[in-house]
Amino acid sequence: MQAAWIGLGLGLASAIVWGTGDFAGGLATRRARPFQVVALVSLVGFLSLLLLSGLSGASVPAASDWGWAIGAGVAGAIGVTALYRGLALGAAAIVAPTVAVVGAAVPVAVGVLLQGLPSLGQGAGFVCGSLGIWLVSASPGVQQGERRRSLGLAIGSGICVGAFLVLLAQVKDPNVFAPLAIAKATGTLVAVLALLSMRITLPSPHSHPVAILAGVLDAGGNVLFVLSSRFTRLDIAAVLSAMAPAMTVVLSAAILHEAISRWQVVGVVLCLGAIGLLTL
Repeated sequence: MQAAWIGLGLGLASAIVWGTGDFAGGLATRRARPFQVVALVSLVGFLSLLLLSGLSGASVPAASDWGWAIGAGVAGAIGVTALYRGLALGAAAIVAPTVAVVGAAVPVAVGVLLQGLPSLGQGAGFVCGSLGIWLVSASPGVQQGERRRSLGLAIGSGICVGAFLVLLAQVKDPNVFAPLAIAKATGTLVAVLALLSMRITLPSPHSHPVAILAGVLDAGGNVLFVLSSRFTRLDIAAVLSAMAPAMTVVLSAAILHEAISRWQVVGVVLCLGAIGLLTL
């Protein structure tokens, strides 16, 4: 029982850290192109994890962990690319919540297959959390034409994000830093190749300190999620970590004084209620 509570705490911490990182990444995109920020965040995350791996004296991961980590890195990079492409079409109200919910649904489905059905309270928590994630990620206003062009990208991105979480959770190395560094190195390579294909340069880290912060927080969110999945069910860890947009919305309101819609407030409340249900 104590291990389950540790898993819940780590999963919630991953949401807070990831959500703060997303907020910092959003600030960074005000001074650089989104794909430049993605590449820089990935690079900083890789260097952070590599440093932690060296300081912790981590050994070379097993071949199986290399496979899981590389797969996670590829899935994550594809998911982010599809997400930004969908957002570029101007349909954030459809893309963001769809990616968030599908990204949480994939680990839930895998968790049920691998670990059996959750308790009734936990099942209610999944439903409550998914609805909350959808509402807190949504933004007002979307046209029908935008929906048709963006929904496919959003679903594809969500599947990749979910696959990223599932694959990360399969890493068995007691020292999580080295496998995660491999995953982040793979994602960085994909992001840099995407920049080269578009003939866009990688921005200077010194000119984008907020992106550096986002990269460090992104790496921290990865570590916390993997640790959470070791103490509790994969689906519980995934749903908790997927509540990251709630933190982003709260920070946007508190620091940037951005308006929060009534439905987003409802979404945050539902996420908080889901946390309580997942403890049952």
